[in-house]
Amino acid sequence: MGIVELLLIAVGLSMDAFAVSICRGLGMKRLNMRTAAVLALFFGGFQGLMPLIGWALGSQFMWLIEPVDHWVAFVLLAFIGGKMLWEAFHEGDEGCDCEDTSEIDLCEFLVLAVATSIDALAAGISFAALSVDIVPTVALIGVITFALSFAGVAVGHFFGARYEKPASIVGGVVLILIGLKVLLEHLGLL
Repeated sequence: MGIVELLLIAVGLSMDAFAVSICRGLGMKRLNMRTAAVLALFFGGFQGLMPLIGWALGSQFMWLIEPVDHWVAFVLLAFIGGKMLWEAFHEGDEGCDCEDTSEIDLCEFLVLAVATSIDALAAGISFAALSVDIVPTVALIGVITFALSFAGVAVGHFFGARYEKPASIVGGVVLILIGLKVLLEHLGLL
């Protein structure tokens, strides 16, 4: 597998993390570079770790992982998206009382990182079947995901600072739709 294919795979695997990062940035009242970096580290780390785990497990456990990966991603993303929608519609009339997402929430970051990297686990299994050199591959996936996630928070903040409530609604809907897309793709309906 050549560098061009690996770059395309890395970018493709990082798109869910990029979209979630945009959603996270939407809720920031002020851009917090530390939060963006921590979120990007979670996403980049998990996007690099999951293919490594998949590669290590190889195809011997594919029958166990593949049937449920889409359900796990869907449930986690739908839960986080639903939480964002709940908060957007249940804020006070005196302005935005919703949680400022510029704070670091390690538990939420962990859930989001796992949810957006489940497909990378399956990619790792295919890397084992293709005898891909795994160390540079997972490093490339991790670095690209980190960069796109960090940029995604800034992009989300740029739009979210101007449109707080609609941005939270859009962010929640996007997370739910990403989860639904993963589910429908794996069920063969999309």
